[in-house]
Amino acid sequence: MLGVPLLRGGTPIGVMTLLRNTVQPFSEKQVQLATTFADQAVIAIENVRLFEAEQQRTRELSESLEQQTATSEVLQVISSSPGELDPVFNTILANAARLCGAQFGTLYLREGEDCRVAAMHNPPPAYAEDRRGQPFVRPNPGAALGRAINTKRPVQIPDMRAEPAYQNDPRAVGSITLAGYRTTLCVPMLKDNEFAGAISLYCQEVRPFSNKQIALVGNFAKQAIIAIENTRLLNELRESLQQQTATSEVLGVISSSPGELEPVFQTMLENAVRICGARFGILWLAEADGWRAVALNGVPAPFAEARRREPWVRTNPVSALGRMAAAKQAVQIADISAEPAYLSDPVRADFVNLTGARTLITVPMLKDNALIGAIGIYRLEVRPFTDKQIEVVKNFAAQAVIAIENTRLLNELRESLLQQTATADVLKVISRSTFDLQAVLDTLVESASRLCDGDHAWLFRRDDESYRLGASYGHSKDEHARLRDYFVAHAIAPGPGSVAGRAILEGKPVHVLDVNTESGYALSAVQKIGNYRTVLCVPLVRDGEKVGVISITRAEVRPFTTKQIELATTFADQAGIAIENVRLFDEIQDKSQQLAEASQHKSQFLANMSHELRTPLNAIIGVSEMLREDAEALKQDTEPLDRVLGAGRHLLALINDILDLSKIEAGRMELHLETFSLVPVIQDVVKTIEPMAAKNGNRVAVHCNAAIGTLYADQMRLRQALLNLMSNANKFTERGTITVDARQGQENGRDWITISIADTGIGMTPEQMGKLFQEFSQADASTTRKYGGTGLGLAISKKFCEMMGGDIAVESELGRGSTFTIRLPMMPAAAVEA
Repeated sequence: MLGVPLLRGGTPIGVMTLLRNTVQPFSEKQVQLATTFADQAVIAIENVRLFEAEQQRTRELSESLEQQTATSEVLQVISSSPGELDPVFNTILANAARLCGAQFGTLYLREGEDCRVAAMHNPPPAYAEDRRGQPFVRPNPGAALGRAINTKRPVQIPDMRAEPAYQNDPRAVGSITLAGYRTTLCVPMLKDNEFAGAISLYCQEVRPFSNKQIALVGNFAKQAIIAIENTRLLNELRESLQQQTATSEVLGVISSSPGELEPVFQTMLENAVRICGARFGILWLAEADGWRAVALNGVPAPFAEARRREPWVRTNPVSALGRMAAAKQAVQIADISAEPAYLSDPVRADFVNLTGARTLITVPMLKDNALIGAIGIYRLEVRPFTDKQIEVVKNFAAQAVIAIENTRLLNELRESLLQQTATADVLKVISRSTFDLQAVLDTLVESASRLCDGDHAWLFRRDDESYRLGASYGHSKDEHARLRDYFVAHAIAPGPGSVAGRAILEGKPVHVLDVNTESGYALSAVQKIGNYRTVLCVPLVRDGEKVGVISITRAEVRPFTTKQIELATTFADQAGIAIENVRLFDEIQDKSQQLAEASQHKSQFLANMSHELRTPLNAIIGVSEMLREDAEALKQDTEPLDRVLGAGRHLLALINDILDLSKIEAGRMELHLETFSLVPVIQDVVKTIEPMAAKNGNRVAVHCNAAIGTLYADQMRLRQALLNLMSNANKFTERGTITVDARQGQENGRDWITISIADTGIGMTPEQMGKLFQEFSQADASTTRKYGGTGLGLAISKKFCEMMGGDIAVESELGRGSTFTIRLPMMPAAAVEA
């Protein structure tokens, strides 16, 4: 025997042994030859080892490449199918089955307590049919899926037929029989360490999966979770975008249709149905003890026709609307056909039969916790709405409430504006047509009928103890003539026989929904002419007296609202004001006429009496003057004659003032306008007043520029006014100064003369100045007793100045004196224009 070591790098890796059956030692050459063969064997062994290592690396690289390719393919499908899980799941299953050598696979997603088959790859036809018919699986705790859920780790069963837990599960036995699989692998899909689903692979022979294969399926499970999460985020983003778009669309409709709810409701329903994946929707508004369908979207034709015929339904406590109204919360019915209480109501049973609805959600529309409506959306299959979808409908319900409130406020604003406009129109007519009551009444009945949404309106005025037609609106000429003739023959009387009579009798508005059902109604002939059913009558009350009644009618049975009744009451108040204004105006006109006639008679009397008195008085004055001259010549006492002469002259001045005043009041005073120098006139009046001023110890100061120029006016009347003012200044001043100041100035392009007469006398209070220019009026009784006078001089002087285009003003301070200022244009306006 010869043993030769196999050495690699000095390390023995084997031995080559040569044997002989006879005793015959190997020669040296033979030993060397055997050593050579041993070296060649080592080389061969090393070559084989290197080849196998290369093959292993190649296999590993191929597997890694396949895994990377599969991962890349899955990621590509994820990126190319955003929001779609089916292609991602199918790709994951196909690659997992191929790379792990499985015949088919299933991907489950958890839904509540069950798992739903979300995808299958290459399943046997019988098994696939069974799974499609029963997509939901309740996991058996002993089965692979149940154990994966509990342990959150991969579970492999090498041989299903040898597994006791499956022998006790009939469905598992059926599945094994249908699919014929023996080895199964179930890898959980975990999100935040919570079970979200699983990937199951099946082999139809007993062939356990390797650890690498299990790890590979684990990677696919992670990719599935990534895809699910991406899809969730993308869907949430899409839903959010859809909701924002829908909200923007609704707000756009609200802004473009102010005061119109129908387009807003239709837009809301359309978006709610679309976003929530429903088939149709209905928007209800609460009305009395029921609901009115105000908007429909996608509703099946038979039910839509039924709702158009009868949009109102009574509330049933067992219905979704009834339960929602009771709880004021959203109510969902997953399967209407499984609700015996719901189907026991014939109306709801007809709803199911006509629409085929199975799943519904009803969401309340609440304002300040008060139920004003509801939105209902429906599916024709049993598929409950998610919490997010319910929230979407709640948002639309909130928008509907906002739209309703905005519309209410806008309509109230419009109604208020219309009412204010109508009131302004009526008041304008009242102010413009004070003497034309008919125009006012016609405007009132038209505005009342139009703003209260009436078809006709009448207004009756009091005539002794009855009420007669004063105005009407909304009737043809023929109808108006027939009504007028009827009410001429049959006036309205307070009493129960008519709605207007009741309103007059009760003194408050009377509203009759349907006169055809009103017992004791006696105006059937009028009803036939007027063609009305609903009547509202409001009495016209002024200072507790019923002066009339306004009646608004409708041709159909439709009640007036509280606001309309209040508005009619407002029009009735205005009508009462108008009637009272006309009565007062007529009284004033009559009194004015009487006063004008009395004033005319007074002026005529004064003019005649002044003429009759002045003639003998002039004779008395003339004779007195002659007697005085004779007495002086005879050097007799003239004092009695002086008293007679002074009294006569004073009486003559009084008569002249009264005559001037009567002429002014009668409009017969004429001015004699002429151009004259102002300075001589002032100087002449000052010379006249100086002797009287000297008696009272007063000094007269004059400030008048000689260049002041001329004045175009009535010289005599100006002289009379100046003499009156200077006489008064002297009368009420003792041992003081009377100052006359004449100036020229410009105002508004015209030249004016201003003459001020100031004194340092007793002055006046503001109360005394208030009645200073009144006829026959002086400061007070004590002044009259002490200083005398008639109280006509200032009034006549002021009227003269006004007739010449000017005025007289006064400033005074008690105890310090007064200043009277005459202001006249150098050329009257009429003369300037000429």
